[in-house]
Amino acid sequence: MTATPLRPFSLPELRQLAGGRRWDVDQPISGLDSLTPVRGSLRILHHGGVLDLETRVDTIVTLRCDRCLNHFNHSLRAEAHELLELAPEPGDALPSSAAGTNLSPADLVPSGDDLDDRLDPQGLFDPELWLFEQLSLRLPLVSRCGSDCAGPATWSSSGAGQDPRWAALARLQGS
Repeated sequence: MTATPLRPFSLPELRQLAGGRRWDVDQPISGLDSLTPVRGSLRILHHGGVLDLETRVDTIVTLRCDRCLNHFNHSLRAEAHELLELAPEPGDALPSSAAGTNLSPADLVPSGDDLDDRLDPQGLFDPELWLFEQLSLRLPLVSRCGSDCAGPATWSSSGAGQDPRWAALARLQGS
């Protein structure tokens, strides 16, 4: 079975699909430099005011060790379940959490410095971008090639065998 490439799709069309949409993922993800295609699955259901997304994907990326500067391969896996809120459309009923309160639809819309990351219910959703975000969030903050990493070839402060990370500073000192 051949995997269908991930492309942005219309949220109103998704709303019409009772069973949602499911992809078998087997492709490179734009912006993610990986050795292997991203493989796994992605499922999206439309529940009126929210999108229900679930994925299990993995790939292999090449990272640079922060300690010894050597490159190494790292298995990257994302198992995520996320609910994305859709912005209310004019005429939508208040959410059940607001029932029995004196809240108006305007009270439920963030204002000022509040962050509003709700999706436009009439817009497009890009599953490839969402997968990129899920995998990027799982990249290690500190890259280490392993517990037995020997570190830099030299710890000397002399010019010989200098750590290449200091090359830019050396150029500035020379000018």
